Formats: sequence, C-alpha cells, structure tokens
Amino acid sequence: MGGEAGTGPGLSLGELAVRLGCELEGDPDARVTGVATLQHARSGQLSFLANPAYRQALARTAATAVVLAPEDAGECPAAALIHPNPYASYARAAALLHPPPVFPPGVDPSAVVSPAAELHPEASIGPHVTVEEGAQVGRGVRLGPGCVVMRDSVIGAGSTLVARVTLGPGVRIGERCLLHPGAVLGADGFGIAQDGGRWLKVPQVGGVLIGDDVEIGANTTIDRGAIGDTVVEEGAKLDNQIQVAHNVRIGAHTAIAAMVGIAGSTRIGSHCMIAGQAGIGGHLEICDRVVLMGRAMVTHSIREPGMYGSGIPVEEVREWRRGVARYRQLAKTVERLRRLERRVDNLTGEGPGGESDD
Repeated sequence: MGGEAGTGPGLSLGELAVRLGCELEGDPDARVTGVATLQHARSGQLSFLANPAYRQALARTAATAVVLAPEDAGECPAAALIHPNPYASYARAAALLHPPPVFPPGVDPSAVVSPAAELHPEASIGPHVTVEEGAQVGRGVRLGPGCVVMRDSVIGAGSTLVARVTLGPGVRIGERCLLHPGAVLGADGFGIAQDGGRWLKVPQVGGVLIGDDVEIGANTTIDRGAIGDTVVEEGAKLDNQIQVAHNVRIGAHTAIAAMVGIAGSTRIGSHCMIAGQAGIGGHLEICDRVVLMGRAMVTHSIREPGMYGSGIPVEEVREWRRGVARYRQLAKTVERLRRLERRVDNLTGEGPGGESDD
C-alpha cells in the first residue's frame, strides 16, 4: 500500500537534496509531502529504489521524485535524488516528511506519579501511567498510555515509551531511545537452583542498562541481571518478540530480528546482524561483525567475523521426508562404512590411514 500523501506543505526537492546530501536531477522547486512505494506512489510523493528486484516498477512509477543509486538514475522517469546509499537517504527523507507527533508536556489526570519521583517539566506523562518512587524521567521523555516505570528507574532525555511498556526496578534507559508497546525490561531472569528435587529461586539483584539511540520492539523482553547488569549498548536495534536473558551484553549498533532467543551471560559484539528465530546458547561470545542467518542455532562461541547459518531451508515435503529418513540412517551407514574400511585394510594388509603394517 502507498503511504499517506501528507497535508502539510512538505519539502522542495532542492531542500531535500541539500539536507540529504544527494545530487538532484529534476526541478528543485517541485515539492513532496509524503512517501510511498514505487508501485503506489502518486504525484506529490517520494519513493525509492534500493533493491534491484523492484527496478521494473521504476519505469511505471507516478512518484514526483525517487531516491536511487547513480547506476539507476538514467532509467528514472521522475526527478531523481541520487545517492550511493539510497535506502539510508530514503530513511532520512521519510523522517523529515513524516515527523513523529509532538506531545505537550504535563501529566495526565489518570496517571499515578509518586511524589518521590523526579519528572522533568518538559516530560509528557500519558493516561494510566504509573511512575514509582525514586524514578527519574528526563527532558522531553514521552510515556504513552499504560506504561509502568518502577522504583529507581531512569529514562534519559528524548526517549519514548509508546504504550504499555514496563520498566522494572532500577532499569536505566539512555537518551533518544524508542520502546514499542508491550516491551518489558527488568523482569527477573530465569535463575533457579536444584535443592532436594525442588527448584529454588535465585534472587535476581542486577539491573538493565540501555545505551543511547536504542530501539526495542513490541513485546520484547530483556531480563535483569542475576548479579550485575544486562546491557544493550548504544545504537542497537531490536525487533519484536525477542528474549534477552539475564546478564547478556549486546554490542553497539547490532541489529536483531524478531523471535530471537539469547540465553544468559552471552556476549554479542558490535555491528552484528542476527536474523529471525535464531537461537543463541548461554555463556558464549560472538565477536564483532558477525551475521547469523535465520534460524541459526549457536551452540559455541564465534571468534571470527563472517556469515554463519545452520537452519534447514524449506523444500517439497517428499524430499524433506527422504532427507529425514537418511539422517536417521546416518549412524548405521557410518558403522557399515567403518566395517568395510576394516575389511579393505585386512585384504590389503594396510593399517588405519592407509599405511602398511610392514
């Protein structure tokens, strides 16, 4: 579907080119008020081409302007904003054309705020929000409907908790962070010990520390540390429904897609990319600039940058069943091969490894 055309005056292409650092081919006075896909764009909208798979749609687009790479500019039927990284340039343009809403400072009458909490006068506290004693809410922070900020938590300037976000005791959020609905930071980690056949809860006395410019998706959970903090460093981007266990450390500018599970005390480096449904075991170390493919299962530390994967791609069900059957027969096949090797060794008079016994 196309984006909304926008109701404001928008921006001229000349202004966009300057602010984005793009080369402009087209009328600098033409204006755009919103963004849309190549297929659905209308006059007055900006689109982009970053994936070659959509190059055919470029010739038919009705967009007023398109952000694209230099090699695609010659095929653009509209005004072209040219940049080597068109997707990043489009992201900046979309932020300019669709700025987030501005919420007036103040406290909604339905909110419950402890007198012992510290609220900056420019913070916006929405309906049915709870802020407990000792909490600190910084300048320009927005707490959306139903958020809970427990005792001694700290939220840095310019951060937004969209709705129903829960911060456990002592959670610290950096500046300009964005936490989407249902995120829970600072719940107890899964710490239990065996005692006479029963499980004994291990108190989780650490915290959660989130750096600046971090985004955390809807219904993602980040557990508090057992001892010490669970840490997400600056610029990291976490998608929806991710589980981060106690005392995990996620490096700066790492991006993690939906439904990833990270077990306790694992350290993930900076500038990593982790695709959906990957599972990462506990007490491991993953170095900087590692890419994990979807459904990758990490059971050992990764100490060299690169791309790693282990999931089995989908295939036609009969081929998949044959593959499963062969896998189940693998142990028997290996044992048959070993017997054959021993028979050959006996017939040739050679020992293991092909060397003669003489």
